[in-house]
Amino acid sequence: MRRALDALYNAAGAVAGLGLIALLLAVVASILGRQFGALNIIGIDAYAGYAMATCGFLGMAYTLREGGHIRVVMLLQALGTGQRRRWVELPALAISVVLVGLLCYYSIEQAWESYQYMDISINNDATPLWIPQIAMAVGNTIFFVATVDQCIQALLHGRFWDGSIDDVRHSE
Repeated sequence: MRRALDALYNAAGAVAGLGLIALLLAVVASILGRQFGALNIIGIDAYAGYAMATCGFLGMAYTLREGGHIRVVMLLQALGTGQRRRWVELPALAISVVLVGLLCYYSIEQAWESYQYMDISINNDATPLWIPQIAMAVGNTIFFVATVDQCIQALLHGRFWDGSIDDVRHSE
């Protein structure tokens, strides 16, 4: 199970990386098109925004797993590794699970409603909004799985992130 979850987080991170490349290509094409007047892709700015959203949402689970999310490291390190830290971090992880779960639920609901009502982008690309919103919903779902995974690891094994990426990678 651990290998499957890590593969899921890594795949989401890889797709987020591809989204960064797509964002770069869209911005470069837009700049070159304006400079030389030869290339005018309708809605390129909107597509750059969709790629940026894809990067952000699909990269969240990978970033959590790698210990890259902003955390209150100084407070956690001051608490040490004993029971005091456990009593602070476990409720924080539980609250994270609830908040990320809500984010996941509402992003799926938003994509579904956009599909049902046939919402389209207000930009000149007229893209059906459910298409870029799927990346948000999938990214939030994977992030929810990663947050639950983190919480379970802390509950069952007492494995917390201590501020170094190696602690997260080698704690399993």
